[in-house]
Amino acid sequence: MDALQGIMTGIQVALSVEGILFVLMGVFVGTFIGMLPGLGPISAIAIMIPITYGMAPTIALVMMAGVYYGAVFGGSTSSILLNAPGISGTVASSFDGYPMAQQGKAGKALAVAAISSFAGGTVSVVLLMLFAPVLASVAVSFGPPAYFALMLMGLTLISSLSECSTIKALISATIGFMVATIGLDGQTGTQRFTFGNPNLFEGIDFLVIALGLFALTEVCTLILNRKDQSLSQNKSIGSLKLSKSDVKEMSGPMSRHSFLGFILGILPGAGATIASFISYVTEKRISKKSHQFGKGSIKGLAAPEASNNAATSGAFVPLLSLGIPGSGTTAVMLGAFMVLGVQPGPLLMSDQPEIFWGIIASMYIGNIFLLIINLPLIPYIARILRIPRPLLISLVIMFSLIGVYSISFNPFDLYLLLICGVLGFVMRLFSFPAPPLILAFILGGMMEQSFRQSLTISNGNLMIFIENPISLALLIVALLSFLVPIIKYFISRKSEDSNETTSL
Repeated sequence: MDALQGIMTGIQVALSVEGILFVLMGVFVGTFIGMLPGLGPISAIAIMIPITYGMAPTIALVMMAGVYYGAVFGGSTSSILLNAPGISGTVASSFDGYPMAQQGKAGKALAVAAISSFAGGTVSVVLLMLFAPVLASVAVSFGPPAYFALMLMGLTLISSLSECSTIKALISATIGFMVATIGLDGQTGTQRFTFGNPNLFEGIDFLVIALGLFALTEVCTLILNRKDQSLSQNKSIGSLKLSKSDVKEMSGPMSRHSFLGFILGILPGAGATIASFISYVTEKRISKKSHQFGKGSIKGLAAPEASNNAATSGAFVPLLSLGIPGSGTTAVMLGAFMVLGVQPGPLLMSDQPEIFWGIIASMYIGNIFLLIINLPLIPYIARILRIPRPLLISLVIMFSLIGVYSISFNPFDLYLLLICGVLGFVMRLFSFPAPPLILAFILGGMMEQSFRQSLTISNGNLMIFIENPISLALLIVALLSFLVPIIKYFISRKSEDSNETTSL
């Protein structure tokens, strides 16, 4: 079956009465779950698996795919309004989305997020239809050396996440690396920084750190400065309309990072979280208005929103074409495939084209539904800001505790959440940026694992990173990313010195 015929088969499945109904159900459930801090698509899909018993595999998988990208689409809501990320893939959206809400532009921020998410999802679905089999083979060619170089390239952008001191950003990143090493060593089984506590053997979950550093830190700030009117939450929703300048400003980041997010999404293990962070720091690095990032920049919100939704679709490339999960959520999806008696992989396209192409076509229909559902609801969703501050603080704390506890049902995680909240407040008190810590924590574990795997493959020969063409190219980009700001700094200093000499 050629690609065109397969696409027509998929559209037929997606536009059937059952297909439309279950896609709508999936994206609605996913959007609602994504809005709740700490709850994410992994939990949602796991809950949906028993519900799919007795359903046709195609319709069941279409619905669960809708839950996945619906949760990513809706996860930005709590990030923007409450600074409490709904899912890990929307943490970067809070960097500029929450400041916009504080400035009385919550409606505009949610509109930018919805449109950017739709653009990222649409572009990625088109790419998925056209290049899924080819891109799957490209994803497999990314071995441990290439992954290490990719993670290193991401870390060279850490200085972009600091509004002021690069030294403080590096200190935050160091803390993130340290936290990432907690747990059992994946290769030797050695305990690292667990202090003999079995609750730390599996490390610290990402959402525990994210909700602690953002949601609880914001709560602490509001409580301790409750008499300071300058820090009070702006309850104005603002206009939902985007001006021509707003559309022009967000069009570039949407286009660029829809492609970048999709490419990063197809890499097994990368996922929407890494894609959104790399897109954010990349856009900040190339923007002429980088000083506005972190203060309510439309570009700073559009870039990660387009990227994380594009990465969601990209994660289906290795899953459908190779049977390899591209993220934690698609790993649960793989289990759902097995339960329904479907074996994803190279033969899925030829043996069960209605499933392969049906899931892909349903994503486009689902993205349209998400836009239709979310845009009209923005005025009502944004009214969360009008909730009295004491009640709002209580709700944020409650949802954060429920979200963290639902990850592993371990009370110890609640203590870790409180510790991370205190750490985040202390960091804010002394102007240490939290984003570098988050990025280093995400990339640290994968970077270490890829580095050790590479050395195992090469018997300790570091030349493996140079001999691999993909890793070599990424290392060159990382080196340039590290050196260019330093060169620019010395050039600017030299020009300032020459101007001073001339004026004298």
